[in-house]
Amino acid sequence: MLKCLQRLCHHHQKQHNVNQTDAASPQPTVAIIAAYNEDRFVGSVVIKALRHVDHVIVIDDGSTDHTAHVAEKAGALVIRHERNRGKAEAINTGLTRAREMNASIAVLIDADGQHNPDQIPELLAPIQSQDVDLVVGSRFLGVRSRIPRWRIVGQHALTVATNLASGVVLTDSQSGFRALSNKALQALAFRPDGGFSIESEMQFLINKHHLSVKEVPVSVIYAEGPKRNPFRHGFQVLNGVVAMVSQHRPLFFFGVTGVLLLTVGILLGLVVVDRYNQYQNLAVGYALISILLAIIGIQTLFTGIILHSLRAFLSENGR
Repeated sequence: MLKCLQRLCHHHQKQHNVNQTDAASPQPTVAIIAAYNEDRFVGSVVIKALRHVDHVIVIDDGSTDHTAHVAEKAGALVIRHERNRGKAEAINTGLTRAREMNASIAVLIDADGQHNPDQIPELLAPIQSQDVDLVVGSRFLGVRSRIPRWRIVGQHALTVATNLASGVVLTDSQSGFRALSNKALQALAFRPDGGFSIESEMQFLINKHHLSVKEVPVSVIYAEGPKRNPFRHGFQVLNGVVAMVSQHRPLFFFGVTGVLLLTVGILLGLVVVDRYNQYQNLAVGYALISILLAIIGIQTLFTGIILHSLRAFLSENGR
């Protein structure tokens, strides 16, 4: 009987020590890589990233090459999508796994080798010092990289549009090299149909969840040409920005549109009045267009006000 009690006490003491060890163990840092047919580069990215984080999660988004095998051999935890579901879904899968691991910081890095994993510590530092919730690696903050001119023009155009629409100002809205604190990790989830506009969507979510953000300079290497048509990609991102601004900032979206339509209607109406005063002849066509634009403008403006009020009400009630 005494021996049984001693064994039971020993078992409880051992279990207590294990629980204490688990509680004291630090939260891991992870890197998340969304990959689609990147077997040429993903292995080296994983190996280099593992020098700076505890775990690397690779989401093989329906690749038809050896991406998953190479990433696994390099030391990554690989999660496979049976079919290509897009970057937003791949990143969501990675974020979910990082949350399950209770990661302290999650680093998003591209699989094609354009980012330098040795710069990961520079993204981790502001979060580790508890200064900010999210860090963005900017290609346009003093570090000179060989970036094609057409890329620079396109990236700046998308950055201006995203900054104006989201209300969050960055120098590089399209950078895929980012670090998220545990707070940001818990808050962020992207629309499944977001495609390649998740970086822009992140700025809207930063505003929505009141996350603090900082940029650090990073370098990039473009080893090969773009896989997607750059103009088509740009329009996809721009279309995503328009969709998000209508969802996240309805007063801005519908309000600005309504004011513009109303202004054009009024100006056209003034032209009609001026012509009537000069020629004593009513320009019926212009008059009808003027009235139509004014009515649509007023309706659009009030739609923005109503949606803004509804969104504020739902936010206050936690919906």
